[in-house]
Amino acid sequence: MLAFLQFTIILDFMILSPLGAMLMPALKLSAAQFGWVVSVYAFSAGASGLLAAGFADRFDRKRMLLFFYTGFVAGTWFCGMAQTYEALVAARMITGVFGGVIGSIVFAITIDLFPMEMRGRVMGMVQTSFAASQVMGLPIGLYFASHWGWHAPFFMLVGVSVVVGILMALYLQPIDAHLKLQSDRNPFVHLLHTVRKPRYISGYCATALLATGGFMIMPFSSAFTVNNLGVSLVKLPMIYMITGACSILTGPLMGRMADTVGKFKVFLFGSCLSIAMVLIYTSRGETPLSGVVVISSLMFVAITSRMVGASALVSAVPLAADRGAFMSVNSSIQQISGGIATALAGVIVVQQSSGRIEHFDTLGYVVVLATLITIAMMYRIHRTVYAD
Repeated sequence: MLAFLQFTIILDFMILSPLGAMLMPALKLSAAQFGWVVSVYAFSAGASGLLAAGFADRFDRKRMLLFFYTGFVAGTWFCGMAQTYEALVAARMITGVFGGVIGSIVFAITIDLFPMEMRGRVMGMVQTSFAASQVMGLPIGLYFASHWGWHAPFFMLVGVSVVVGILMALYLQPIDAHLKLQSDRNPFVHLLHTVRKPRYISGYCATALLATGGFMIMPFSSAFTVNNLGVSLVKLPMIYMITGACSILTGPLMGRMADTVGKFKVFLFGSCLSIAMVLIYTSRGETPLSGVVVISSLMFVAITSRMVGASALVSAVPLAADRGAFMSVNSSIQQISGGIATALAGVIVVQQSSGRIEHFDTLGYVVVLATLITIAMMYRIHRTVYAD
């Protein structure tokens, strides 16, 4: 059920990437403006996550989940109704305010319910929602967009999300064991305690760089694939389906590997593979479709491996009484840093009048540098977790 919910949240973010090739000419957006359409979600999600962090451990997690999910569905509806750049930015902001908190609640629930020895497998299952959004959501969304315009995928997502919300309201049990561990501290004092605790700061720092690759490369990947690699727009759904299928297989496998050979080793494997594939992908010119599929598949396998290993490791950082607040702050930092990365990417890359994306290789070098720094940070977390 949590993976199904994550599927809708991730699809809402990911759908903008393949729609970029349609949105930019339809609304006459520059690369920088499209970067802001993506990053405004991250900034608003980060701000709301910080504001909600102090209260995250004071309510039944099911009730919090349903409240924020309702706002997320409303924001997605407004995205579908938007007719101008300004209206779309406002709608993405609303969606981010509510949707950005949901991921932290999902991970807090996961940590509450499953011991460290099982979290690799659980995180692997939850992370498959990322791949499932590619295999099922993106091709269907692109089909809707090609037949009824770029607004249609948002309305499709609203319909799916309403079904998910009803199922959760009916079948998800209350999750409130953490309430017994709470002190009488003011929520803002609880937030300050969570932000300042030395044990947690290393987790925040690693998270700040962890998603740099996705936030910098993904928003412009469809435009790069079409205009630089020479893949036709109608072939994009097939690429997303194949790469997503590879990730669906990789997620549970890497989750089990994380529980057996070690979570940091899985993260390190994914990071090294990611460095190689990012350098290859971002520096290519026109490429046969088969080559694009192989490169994209390996890149998403790398991303999945990194996220499974990192999520399982970071989940061991917070104490039981602070899990909700820690995950909320952690998610906010990830969203804000991702928003900065997307905005920076929009400044670095330039789309020529022909549609070609310039300076994409520069993004690759920035992502590689961030990945190397993240490896060092995650090793420190690994040492801290297993020293306890």
